[in-house]
Amino acid sequence: MTGGRREASSFTRHLAPLYDLVYSARGQDFAAEAALVSGLVRDRCPRAESLLDMGCGTGEHLLALRHGFRHVEGVDLSAPMAEVARRKLPGVAVHVADMREVDLGRSYDAVISLSTAVAYLPSPRDLVAALRRMERHLAPGGVLVVEPWYFPETFLDGHVAADVVRGGGVTVTRASHTRRGPASAAVESHWVVADARGIEHFTETHVFGLWTRRQYLDAFAEAGCAAEYLPDVQSGRGLFVARRAPV
Repeated sequence: MTGGRREASSFTRHLAPLYDLVYSARGQDFAAEAALVSGLVRDRCPRAESLLDMGCGTGEHLLALRHGFRHVEGVDLSAPMAEVARRKLPGVAVHVADMREVDLGRSYDAVISLSTAVAYLPSPRDLVAALRRMERHLAPGGVLVVEPWYFPETFLDGHVAADVVRGGGVTVTRASHTRRGPASAAVESHWVVADARGIEHFTETHVFGLWTRRQYLDAFAEAGCAAEYLPDVQSGRGLFVARRAPV
């Protein structure tokens, strides 16, 4: 799930077709996450009918959310990820755009950004720019839901993870290693993909902003919307929730 910063190699044609298989096998329940977000939106805006997913990736959250909202759309920076989303969501507009610059010319009752898409942004200043765009796409009384990445105190430096996933005639192995920087963290992953055609290996390094909870809250405030932080959801990363003032 992506929205702001990536080197050209990230989320390319290599990873986009594997994303759903790998992350579902790792335990990410997209439908449950969509239900959680839908509930947060309905609690604050019961009549919400439209939703925009910023950093929608392959569209797995939208696949569930389209049943609860009359109109849904998505935005992602990665053209290969957006293409996967379009194939599974016929009739749903999925735009390729940078979340710091996108202007879709309309507003929505809810704007969401999940799977830590905002953490791909280069700095807190870029986070403010993206949040301003999200706020501008909100209708009066609309709800904004944003999932952060880990905070400095919850990030595990030097963490090693490994997965072996099989499905659809494909076997995928992934080994990753985290490395802390001054205000960011890198996750280097090595992938081996085997199917009837042969074996392919590729490497991806994703860099995430490692910002404090206070920095996130300050960015929301500077973007014009006061947010609350909900802990202990989304694998412990939590969610930030804000609402645009009604007219």
